[in-house]
Amino acid sequence: MGWSRFLRRSFWDRERAREIETYIEIETVENVARGMPFEEARRAARRKLGNPTLILEEIYRMNSIGFVETLWQDLRFGARLLRLSPGFTTIAILSLALGIGANTAIFQLLDAVRLRSLPVRNPQELAEVRVAGSTNVIGVSNGWNAAITNPLWEQIRQHQQVFSGVFAWGDDDFRIGGGAQARRARALWVSGEFFSVLGVPALQGRLFRPEDDRRGCGPSGVVISYALWQSEFTGRDSAVGSKLIIQNQPFEVIGVTPPDFFGLEVGKNFDVPLPVCARAIWDHEALDRRHEWWLTVMGRLKPGLTLARASAHFNTISPGLFEATVPAGYGDTTNQAYRKLRLAAYPAGNGVSSLRKVYDTSLWLLLGITGLVLLIACANLANLMLTRASAREREFNVRLALGATRGRLIRQLLSESLLLAAAGAALGAAVARMLSQSIVWFLSGEEGSLRLDLSMDWRVLAFTAAVAILTCVIFGLAPAMRCLRMEPGAAMKADGRGLTATRERFSFQRLLVISQIAVSLVLLVGALLFVQSFRNLATLNPGFQQNGILVASVDLTRLRITDERRIPFQRDLLEQVRAIPRVEAAAATSNVPLSGTSWTMSVRVAGAEGEQRGGSKVTWVSPGYFRTMEIPLLAGRDFNERDTEKSQKVAVVNETFVRKFLRGTVPIGRTIRTGQEPGYPEAVYEIVGVVKDTRYAGLREANPPQSFAPASQAPKLEQDLDIMVRSSAPMAGVIPVIKKTMSGWNPQIAIEFRMLQTQIREGLMRERLMAAFSGFFGILAALLAAVGLYGVISYMVMRRRNEIGIRLALGATRFQVLSLIMGEAGLLLSIGLVLGVVLSIAAARSASTLLFELEPYDPVTLVAGAGLLAAIAALASYLPAQRAAQGDPMIALRHE
Repeated sequence: MGWSRFLRRSFWDRERAREIETYIEIETVENVARGMPFEEARRAARRKLGNPTLILEEIYRMNSIGFVETLWQDLRFGARLLRLSPGFTTIAILSLALGIGANTAIFQLLDAVRLRSLPVRNPQELAEVRVAGSTNVIGVSNGWNAAITNPLWEQIRQHQQVFSGVFAWGDDDFRIGGGAQARRARALWVSGEFFSVLGVPALQGRLFRPEDDRRGCGPSGVVISYALWQSEFTGRDSAVGSKLIIQNQPFEVIGVTPPDFFGLEVGKNFDVPLPVCARAIWDHEALDRRHEWWLTVMGRLKPGLTLARASAHFNTISPGLFEATVPAGYGDTTNQAYRKLRLAAYPAGNGVSSLRKVYDTSLWLLLGITGLVLLIACANLANLMLTRASAREREFNVRLALGATRGRLIRQLLSESLLLAAAGAALGAAVARMLSQSIVWFLSGEEGSLRLDLSMDWRVLAFTAAVAILTCVIFGLAPAMRCLRMEPGAAMKADGRGLTATRERFSFQRLLVISQIAVSLVLLVGALLFVQSFRNLATLNPGFQQNGILVASVDLTRLRITDERRIPFQRDLLEQVRAIPRVEAAAATSNVPLSGTSWTMSVRVAGAEGEQRGGSKVTWVSPGYFRTMEIPLLAGRDFNERDTEKSQKVAVVNETFVRKFLRGTVPIGRTIRTGQEPGYPEAVYEIVGVVKDTRYAGLREANPPQSFAPASQAPKLEQDLDIMVRSSAPMAGVIPVIKKTMSGWNPQIAIEFRMLQTQIREGLMRERLMAAFSGFFGILAALLAAVGLYGVISYMVMRRRNEIGIRLALGATRFQVLSLIMGEAGLLLSIGLVLGVVLSIAAARSASTLLFELEPYDPVTLVAGAGLLAAIAALASYLPAQRAAQGDPMIALRHE
């Protein structure tokens, strides 16, 4: 019998019923024609046919698929039973929805960040070329994924033989538009082969070609993203051919990229791609710098080639490539280290992402946390299902006695679990959508929102389905397995009046509660560790003032100031800012503290034990910087206006620098000799002051050796200037005044603002994520465990009502009954807590890299977690115990 007949079974049943009725009518007519009375003729026709009902039932069976029919019956019966227990059904579905939804949401983020391929043609063929083992080993890095210099990229493009197409790209920030309407936009530097190798078509116009990326190119054509096309040009077809102002240069729009192409960095979008050659428009030396790492190189492997063969090829040609691109301005030791570098190929079908580097471990850990929460919810539901199965034992016993198979009973119980799991998964999908979007919003800072594809692809759907099936099996298997052990006669006797419950009836449920308590303690201790770690970071004193500090980033590109005029111009600019009412102090710096960026130079320091060598973080600052940031000066003097480009070079160092290089020697008057680097010739600085240690690139990093030098003595002056402004007034009122003053002094100045405290807070986003969500799931796990304990104690009290009634009738006090019940709960709690402490220590060790100034086995945290969980569980146990102690013994004895 085919599926088509089964699916149209009602139609065929009606057809057969009409055929049977037609046959009876024909036989009746023929019998009447033979002379029989009508009634006798109809009875004779029925006798000849046989029992119509049996025939119809046989036809029904012939049109049925046995297991499908049985499953459908069990599902309908299970749905009716669940509808009769709305409280249980609601709790079960909500618990599952929360557990499945949380797991799906975290997996959805992992899928978007790590597993999903790029929206390009055959992404599995893409490979990235970078230095084997590390990147940006010598020189300056512009970008977190900057792996190749432009001279090295040109050598790779010329000599590689494993890619059918190869391209380079890098990211940057530009100002687009003119005047007061100019805004910051994310730009991509792309080689001419970028779009053709990726297989990205143009939505409007055309995209870049190899001939668009040639040295000496001017501000000719530019491609814009779909988002910029909508925001700047309102989606007009006339956008192609229009002019777009980028960094004060007019470019003609030649094409628009499709809406689903976000670039090659997961989590970020782009606004404007520009040819790599166009960087020389603003920086004439950019394409020739051999020490500046700012590009990522990718290619499409030729058919049949593997990553291993590609890596072997690049290892072979690397000596020639690095020999041809040795950077100038370094010593022989550095150059020899550069020549030893080797390139290798790595998979790039999933793109690149800073989110993976920062949040990969956190997301996997959160997935494990939500998985444990789901297990606790399943244990609760298993307890509830066992309780329901116990209440239905008489029904099951009767059905077994009447001939029902145990397999049929198990299928019925599992069908109920399947219905709950399906409903929980359906609702969990909606919860997952809201939760994943909430996490993305949570991780989006003021600098810009994350852009992740959170659509349900096959991996997310498969994960959700697998979790739903697994939960169905977990909490549905316990009552189903009880049916295997049922003996109808013994069970019906055990259900008789006046018998008390045995311990066997509760053993599995006790085990579930102990497991819940243990796992809940693991989650609760983990939550406390993450919260305390975040608190340690958030309250850490970085050594400088955070509150009331405004970072004003000034772009001087449009002013075209000569090097001779730049220092006086910056000095006058600072005086303008300091003269603004309610500005208490202001100073310029080459590196904003805790911004994630750093500059390290090799130094040699003459000390009492001879010359010491090493690396030091270097920051160029204007006079008044330490006063502005409220960094204490411990010895010597601050910089002043007499420290000019022509005077003796001076430096102020921190405590760690003194400890590492001078080792107890008086630092004032000692000299620092810097190593030679491109644009930074070897120089000698005299130490004139010592300041207190401060954090540098991040709060987690230890205080590094750090030296400060006057901005006026910097060997190289940048086009951008960061000014630190301190004011006790609300910044909402200070910022407009600074803008007005700047534009009035020179309207060509472009300036952007950000709060230092906000920048530091966003640097703790990972820790805040773990603290918030682990705390939420830890408290949820504790409450679920308490609910589970409450359910088991309540069920135990209900099953032992006769026993409790007898004890009270024989003279037991209510306190003794209360102690009896609480002792049972205390035993379960104690075993669970001991097991949980052991598991907590083991689990915390795996997450130790995410903790700050905190040991995984911190005793205070363990005690606090165990105490909090014990208090919640004790309250959950006391309520049913109190009801049992206050019960009337006569009512309990008459029960059943």
